[in-house]
Parts: sequence; C-alpha cells; structure tokens
Amino acid sequence: MQKPKWVIEKEQAKRMAAQETIWLFGIHAVRDALENPARIKVRLVVTRNALERLGDAVGQSGLEPEISDPRKFAAPLDPQSVHQGAALEVKALDWGSLEDVALGEGPMPPRIVLLDRVTDPHNVGAILRSAEVFGARAVVAVQRHSAPETGALAKTASGALERQPYLRVRNLADAIEALKGMGYLVLGLDGEAERTIEAAVDGKRDRPVALVMGAEGPGLREKTRETCDELVRIDAAAGFGSLNVSNAAAVALYAVKA
Repeated sequence: MQKPKWVIEKEQAKRMAAQETIWLFGIHAVRDALENPARIKVRLVVTRNALERLGDAVGQSGLEPEISDPRKFAAPLDPQSVHQGAALEVKALDWGSLEDVALGEGPMPPRIVLLDRVTDPHNVGAILRSAEVFGARAVVAVQRHSAPETGALAKTASGALERQPYLRVRNLADAIEALKGMGYLVLGLDGEAERTIEAAVDGKRDRPVALVMGAEGPGLREKTRETCDELVRIDAAAGFGSLNVSNAAAVALYAVKA
C-alpha cells in the first residue's frame, strides 16, 4: 500500500532536518556546546587566542580545531557576528516530544513557557536564560513564525540552549490543549486582562503551570487567547509602561514559582 502524500512529505522533512547544521559562535556558547555530550558537533573554527580561552573543552569534545586568522575568519558567519574567534558547526538538539518534557523528570511542580510568534532570536535567547534560572521544563514555540535555533539565539542564551529544552511544535493551540489534558493550568499573558498572575495561581501553585507569551505589539492570537484557561496580566504601577516579552517572561516565571 502506497503511503499518503502527507506521510511522505513529513518523512522527507525529517530527513532534511537531520542533515541540516547550524553555526554557534562566541566563547560561552561554543564552550557549553563542546561540553554537551548530547550535542552532535561537526566542525570547530577558532583563532589561537580563542583556543586558549576554550581550554579543556576542545580536547574533551574530540574535535580537531581548525586554526583561523582572526582577520579572515574561516567560519561562514554573518560579518556582523561577534564571534570572539570561536565558531562551532553543530546539529540541532533533539529534546523529544512535548509530552516527554511535560510529564518527564524535572523540577516540580512543572512550569513551561509557550511563545506565540516570538521571532526575535535575542528575545528567545533571553527567555531561555530566564527559563533555566527559574527551573522551567521547556520553552515551546511554533515551527513557523518563531525564532529557529541559531548562533545569535545561542549567544544571547549564554549557554542555556544546551540545557534548557527548546521545542518547536506545528500548532500552538493543539500544544495548549495537550498540556491542559496533562493537568496543566494554562495562563495567557495579556496586559488588558482583569486578574493578575498572582491571583490566578493563588491556591494552585502545586499544579503544573504553562505561561503563554505573545509577540510584542500583536500579542496573543485570537485562537491562542481562546484556548488558554485564563488571560492574566502582570501588575504594573499606576498602569504605566510595558515590558518586552523576554522581561515579561522572567517576571511571570517568578510570579508562578512554587
């Protein structure tokens, strides 16, 4: 029996993704990736100065470094990239399924951050750092209209990308429904919401909680808003000003800690 077209396309996309690589850059991001046994490493390009700064991480990785002239850095990076003389070609990390992360081992009670069309890699990198600091299980984004795993994202994450699961799902509303089915309380951040985050989790801090953050400007999409259990806001002094999405994520994670 011939496979349906959608099954064939899905298998082809999976094979192509497995072949793709990305370039990480910057001393911190490269060192943490070299020290991560789960990261598949392909090629390391460094200046002599960067090689010294990376220390034992290079030898432990099993890679033979390519020494490059800092004036003609050999890695295929954007000229504006602040690479600090270190670049590492890798394959994207595989964190498993949403269910694996949401119900697997980790800090209790679980916390997860979902991003609705947050496309700026610097924002996502900063959110990954906050998620790691506050013990979130994962940061989840949609496959389309979100920041992919890139060198810029990894550099902003300052190593958190190697330890903090970053999952990409096809449909955010489906992911929210799946989390609700696993017992998660799903709260969408909206500056116009009636209740604060603290009020929404009062007496429920022992429950798994998922926080849904929208892109700056558009905010949450209508379907996302409808799928959340409740829309909540971050309390602000006199109602003035607003936070960017990465700062809002940090505040929200702190507000729902057990």
